[in-house]
Amino acid sequence: MFFTLTYDGILRGSRSSAAVKHDIRRSLHPQLKALWQLPPLATRSEAIDTEATGGGAGRMVSTVGSHTFAALVNDVYHLRARLHILMLRRDSPGGLMTHGGDIDNRLKTLFDALQRPQHPQEIPADWHPSEDESPLHCLLGDDRLVTRVDVDTARWLMPGDPAEVRLVINVEVWTPSPTYWSLGVIG
Repeated sequence: MFFTLTYDGILRGSRSSAAVKHDIRRSLHPQLKALWQLPPLATRSEAIDTEATGGGAGRMVSTVGSHTFAALVNDVYHLRARLHILMLRRDSPGGLMTHGGDIDNRLKTLFDALQRPQHPQEIPADWHPSEDESPLHCLLGDDRLVTRVDVDTARWLMPGDPAEVRLVINVEVWTPSPTYWSLGVIG
C-alpha cells in the first residue's frame, strides 16, 4: 500500500517538547483517518473499532494513559513502513545546520511524532481529544517499524519562520510475514 502524508509547520530538533511532537501527530491525524475510509483499509475498519466484535476488533487501537491511539503500521499484523521524505526548508541547499536544528535531530522529532506515544508523559497533560480524535490516528505503533528512510531536502521559497518546514512523506506499507489480514491491507 502506498500513500502520501503532508505536513506544514514547525519542526525543531530532538529536544522538542511533547506538546510540539503531539501537535505534529494531531495535524497528521485527519489524513490518516481519511485513509481508513478508502480501500483497502475501509474493508478492515473493525481493526480500529473497539465496539466491534470478532477476531480483528480493535486490535490496532491501544491506550496510553487515558487516551486511545490507532496505529496503522504495527506488530499486531506484522506491518512495516518505508518512508521517502521531501523536506522543504528555508535554508540553503546542502546546509546541514538550520534555524530549527540540524536535519537528523529534526527527523528524530518527526519519527517521535509519527509514532503513537509510548508513555503517558509523551502526551501533553492539558490535551483533551475532540470526539474526532478518539482514537487519534498515528502512522506507527513504534518508530522501530520503519525499515527504510530516504530524505531529500530542498529550499522552500515561501517567506516565513525558518523553523517551519513543508514535508511530503511518501509511505509504503509492507509485511515481512504475510497473513490473510495483512495481505488485505497492503493489497
